[in-house]
Amino acid sequence: MYDHMGHQGHHSRLLDTIQNCEATCEHMVTHVACLHDVRQRSRQLLLLRDCADICGLTAKFVARRSPFAQQLAHVCACICEACGKECCRFPDRESQECAQICFHCARECEAFARGR
Repeated sequence: MYDHMGHQGHHSRLLDTIQNCEATCEHMVTHVACLHDVRQRSRQLLLLRDCADICGLTAKFVARRSPFAQQLAHVCACICEACGKECCRFPDRESQECAQICFHCARECEAFARGR
C-alpha cells in the first residue's frame, strides 16, 4: 500500500508514461509519413494514431481520477501493445524505440487497471 506521497508519485509517473507515449506516437506519425516505404506502413500509421489518441484520453481520465480511469487504462494497454507489436516489425531505430515506449506504457496501464 502506498502512503499519500508514494501514491502521488506513482500516479505522477503513470501520467508521465502515458503522456510520453502519446507524444512519441504523434512524433512517429509525422516521421513515418515522410518515409519512402510509407505505403507499406498504413497499419503502423493507423495504430500510431489510435495509440496517441487513447493515451491522450487516458491521461485525462487518470489525471482527474475518473471512476472509469482503470477501465480506460485497460483499453489503452491493449492498444499500446498492438502499436508496439506493429512498430517492432520495422527495423528503423525510431520504430524500435517507439515500440519499447508503447510496451512500457502498456505494462504500466495494465498494472494500474488491475489496481497495482
